[in-house]
Amino acid sequence: MSRKEAIASRERRAKRLAIRYNLHIMTCQKPDKRVLAHGGYMLRDGETMKIVFGDQDYPFCASLDDIEAWMDENLGK
Repeated sequence: MSRKEAIASRERRAKRLAIRYNLHIMTCQKPDKRVLAHGGYMLRDGETMKIVFGDQDYPFCASLDDIEAWMDENLGK
């Protein structure tokens, strides 16, 4: 399995988990230099449409590892 396929499968797994809790993992469509350095993800509440994680320093500042860690900590996976 290539690195690209591994990232895609991790993304799908994380998105499936997030959907169970009415959260959406968003990816940056037009990444800038800061976002390209780490992946560029945000987590949004599906009901209120408010960003719950990933916009602290700048939009899409979280990596996939950060998103997974946040969900483990806050959703009690």
